[in-house]
Amino acid sequence: MKVKIEIEEGLAEEEVIIRCASLNDAVVGLQNYLSKQNSAKRCLSLTGGETEYYVPLEDIYFFETEGSAVRAHTATQIFDCGYRLYELEELLPGSFMRISKSTIANLDHVYSITRNLTASSLVEFYGSGKKTLVSRNFYKALTERLNAKKLGL
Repeated sequence: MKVKIEIEEGLAEEEVIIRCASLNDAVVGLQNYLSKQNSAKRCLSLTGGETEYYVPLEDIYFFETEGSAVRAHTATQIFDCGYRLYELEELLPGSFMRISKSTIANLDHVYSITRNLTASSLVEFYGSGKKTLVSRNFYKALTERLNAKKLGL
């Protein structure tokens, strides 16, 4: 593996790009490690009614669309989010992953997946009764990422 550092004065935000021939356990592990370094105590501004909350990313279980709105779910609350899912995909660290057309999940909180061969599978989260669906198109990628995390990669 080659490591290259380029210094670019005036860069607004640091960026790490990983180029690889295929997505393997080492690459996913590196992405997760870098994401965790960058996301320590990062918060997202969310709203609930008339109040604006600053919720740590690690407290968020998943984001889902409800009509035209995007909602952020924690263990006990649901907040409105000002971002679209495609914007969140770019902002969120590697512990988050799109698991359906309408959902991005925090893999650190996934407790179980109940597989359904003919339709979407059910994802449950630690410490809450929260559940959401993973579509068949994302099921394999999700289980691969979870297995990589389980192995500590």
